[in-house]
Amino acid sequence: MPGEPCDRADVAIVGGGPAGLAAAVRLRSRGVDRVLVIDREPEAGGIPRHCGHYPFGVREFGRLMKGPAYARRNVEVAQAAGVGIMTGTTVTALGEGPQLTVSSGGGVRSIRADRVLLCTGVRETSRAQRMIGGTKPGGVMSTGALQGLVYLQSLRPFRRPVVLGTELVSFSALMTCRHLGIRPVAMIEPNRTITARAPAGLYPRLFGIPLLLGTQIIEICGDRRVEAVIVREDDGRVRTIETDGVIVSGQFRPEAALLSGSHLAVDPRTGGPEIDQFGRCSDPAFFAAGNMLHPVETAGWCWREGRAVADAIADSLEARIGDRVNALRIADVADPLKYVVPQVIVPDRRPAPIDRLQMRLERPAHGRLVLRKTDGEMTVLGAVDTRPERRITVPLEKLASAGPGEARIVLEGEA
Repeated sequence: MPGEPCDRADVAIVGGGPAGLAAAVRLRSRGVDRVLVIDREPEAGGIPRHCGHYPFGVREFGRLMKGPAYARRNVEVAQAAGVGIMTGTTVTALGEGPQLTVSSGGGVRSIRADRVLLCTGVRETSRAQRMIGGTKPGGVMSTGALQGLVYLQSLRPFRRPVVLGTELVSFSALMTCRHLGIRPVAMIEPNRTITARAPAGLYPRLFGIPLLLGTQIIEICGDRRVEAVIVREDDGRVRTIETDGVIVSGQFRPEAALLSGSHLAVDPRTGGPEIDQFGRCSDPAFFAAGNMLHPVETAGWCWREGRAVADAIADSLEARIGDRVNALRIADVADPLKYVVPQVIVPDRRPAPIDRLQMRLERPAHGRLVLRKTDGEMTVLGAVDTRPERRITVPLEKLASAGPGEARIVLEGEA
């Protein structure tokens, strides 16, 4: 239900998913009076609204829940705490002040706030972004689009699709298919191993779905509807798989279009805002939390991060967080590292909401992580032996001796 018009807030939160709603509740408990959540969807709750399966909510609410129930619970808790929620409202620009330009059925207007928290989440990489050739028939969609059709509209967009990808969300797509009796004919992964942890690989086999590793979709065929995909296997063989749909899953990117043309610094690796360990952006009146920072973590992770960053926002309103003077800035990471968050470490002894570096790899690799400063100083952060899309974390305390300046993180000793 759309909220009442509001042109002023102490804290405005862009995005009503787990991170944004959890942050809003925490801010109210810290005594922040006017907390406003703005969401472009007709209902708040975020991606879990589309996930009609377990597990959600165990750490947050002490019970096992399906995604829609978990989303409703987050909204109910926020409303009970006195949080204002504006739905069906799109933030179209971020301005200094801070100021938000928003658009809704009632027109365009501005909202001023003392602090803004960005929690806009992620989206899956599209077929076009993956450069998959062929025709453009109906029946090609992301996991999120599939879940919206199945769980929110009870529609069956196809009967025998293929699933591209083996991230956790890809297995969520398989579960979504089972909900309406859709039977995928194959699960296709370009790498030689699945991206999710090993037990997940048992799921397609359990339900008789071929798992094709080392296989790429090179062409989608069909006129009005998908009729087949052409795949290339590791040994170079090309073959055709008859199918009536393609679920393009994973390879998440931040939903960060708002940053384009804004005054906020963007991290070129994540595509999201550059932040310090308090979730604070280059403009200290703006903060960020959740999956727009680190594509992609679980709903529970984002919920906890939203609460933690909310504490930093409340502290900043009381002028209890230091500025970025003498900060350590991680300007880059080297292949095979994909990104690092946070990118700025401020010298501050208080507990940080983002208390560890979070990284992922582009490809399987092992070696030791090293922080190298431009002045030649080196700090060993630890050993790594893992695959792409696996979370790598390093406690910030390991950087305590690094001091201010610019640095990059490299993986040394790869075989």
